[in-house]
Amino acid sequence: MSVRSPRVLVVDDEADLRELLELTLVKMGLDVDSAATVAEARALLARHPYQLVLTDMRLPDGLGLELVRDVATTYKNTPIAVVTAFGSADNAVVALKAGAFDYIAKPVALDQLRLLVRSALRVHEAAPGVHSNGPADADAVDGRLKGGSAVMAALRAQIGRLARSMAPIAIHGESGSGKELAAREIHARSPRAGQPFIAVNCGAIPEALMEAEFFGYRKGAFTGAADDRDGFFQAANGGTLLLDEVADLPLAMQVKLLRAIQERRVRKIGATSEEPVDVRLISATHKNLARCVEQGAFRQDLFYRLNVIELAVPPLRERQGDLPALADAILERLGGGGHKAALGPGVLEALAGYRFPGNVRELENILERALAFANDGVIEVADLALKAGQGGQGGDGVAAAAAASPASSSPASSPDLPASLPDYLIAIERDIILRALAQTQFNRTQAAQLLGISFRQLRYQMQKLNIQEPEA
Repeated sequence: MSVRSPRVLVVDDEADLRELLELTLVKMGLDVDSAATVAEARALLARHPYQLVLTDMRLPDGLGLELVRDVATTYKNTPIAVVTAFGSADNAVVALKAGAFDYIAKPVALDQLRLLVRSALRVHEAAPGVHSNGPADADAVDGRLKGGSAVMAALRAQIGRLARSMAPIAIHGESGSGKELAAREIHARSPRAGQPFIAVNCGAIPEALMEAEFFGYRKGAFTGAADDRDGFFQAANGGTLLLDEVADLPLAMQVKLLRAIQERRVRKIGATSEEPVDVRLISATHKNLARCVEQGAFRQDLFYRLNVIELAVPPLRERQGDLPALADAILERLGGGGHKAALGPGVLEALAGYRFPGNVRELENILERALAFANDGVIEVADLALKAGQGGQGGDGVAAAAAASPASSSPASSPDLPASLPDYLIAIERDIILRALAQTQFNRTQAAQLLGISFRQLRYQMQKLNIQEPEA
């Protein structure tokens, strides 16, 4: 018995455009039905199952947006994409917020139409559970998104819903809370899971190299361009591109990025023509992008295009019930060959009393450092060395417990106070930065990520503290 071709519904009142869309889809091996009005489309939707609906935004008896809402509510497993007038970015964003899978602008570029259709069909094949490509990757399952708290259950449920769409997602959250892992899980639970996931730290790329890094270049385009090279967009083609710390993009690069998003095409440096790219965009930042727009540091039009759907990753202090599961997963990873460390008496209670300004990344660093000092692989409270002044409930965690003792309230009982607090803090900061650099073989980008700061912040601190890379 022959397998029936996927069925697509085209809704447009312009006969010429409708015919062009029909011919293109038929040549792709699809069955096509057509409608010229909202009413005709609703009648066809009630009679046949469709793998994709493609609708114009303006129809004689209503708006395509009405169909978007109908399909998103009644036919949840059917992707619907909209055709918008050239330059109508606002309409496209409204449609995406209403539940549209994707959009394409007039005049319709056939190569972009084909990319959209292929992506939509992958989404339909993955319905209804969107797990046909397997569960989220191991990092997402065993990393910062682990935990059974209510806020994490809600986050995972939202990720499951967002995974089916092509709409850009803006992930907000404090440093170290797991924004990149949330993006990876969106990708891993989407029909794009078998395609590349490319994460870009926008704050770690020198401004002079940004265009070449994002869009690639042709051989001979500039001094040192010995070969053709793809950029991030080409590397992520068919998959997902994460723009981490997107607020750090310079304004000049924001303009070029906006054009690439709008046109879905990029031009390599030195090339004479653009090439289409099929990329699902996710952005992440610990900064308030809306405030950056108010301050003139971030373009409003780019913010509007990236911030179609918001996803908030909660800080660790709002999910402290997850501490046992997180600590267990981290220690298992640190143990490597099956020799997982154990937590001694009172350790979890001490951790629960700490506010974790660096979130789960700080928990990882605390446990890794504590493991280095632990005897026989058992971490004790004293090994944690939690920072003073960061305890929960207005207290200081372990330090607060120590302060309850009368003996500890006297200055005379603390003989190890530094003679100069500024010099002492500088020495500690220098030591931590040197350890991070040593751990990453002086890869400053990775060291900055370990420390939860931007590349520029690390570079500034290295200059201030006169830390120089050792000669080979």
